[in-house]
Amino acid sequence: MEKLDELIKVFSRLQGIGRKSAIRIAFDILSKDESEIQKMLDTIKSSYEAIKPCSICNTLTSDGICNVCSDDKRNKSIICIVENTKDVFAFEKAGGYNGLYHVLGSKLDPLNGIGVGSLNIDSLLSRLDNVSEIILALNPDIEGETTCMYLTKVLANKNLKISKIASGIPMGGNIEYTDMMTLVKSLEGRTEIKNE
Repeated sequence: MEKLDELIKVFSRLQGIGRKSAIRIAFDILSKDESEIQKMLDTIKSSYEAIKPCSICNTLTSDGICNVCSDDKRNKSIICIVENTKDVFAFEKAGGYNGLYHVLGSKLDPLNGIGVGSLNIDSLLSRLDNVSEIILALNPDIEGETTCMYLTKVLANKNLKISKIASGIPMGGNIEYTDMMTLVKSLEGRTEIKNE
């Protein structure tokens, strides 16, 4: 039982997986034949080695430049700033947005040691040529709001329209779990942030 407990602990360390789900996954894995397990292990290993941040927007990709940044049909004058690749995935799945993205990698959270230096802000600033609008699409929680305020100040003198997604997403909600229609409407209903 020691090895089984160890396996369950490994799965329960994954985000969003509680103990009950970890137990189900562990028993499911143990019921598979060896060739299937080997195929899963190979896929996990090769994905871990191949998937890296896009050299432009920092979203995860198995190519040097992601398919959004390399798509000539995208509107290169708009950049939507998100926290992580899961948010890019959610917006792309929802459809209705044709601009570019920029993944910060986190949001300001001083209590957990995440300061300005932990965010991909310098790479954002290097991308602003020919950009006319920045959309702030961070989760509506205290850390997300703080990060939006900070970015608004950093971008204030850049001659850009800075907007924020509409509040269809509840405070404390999470972009990656929001339904597609709400995401589309939150982008469509974005409001410009005025610098005081």
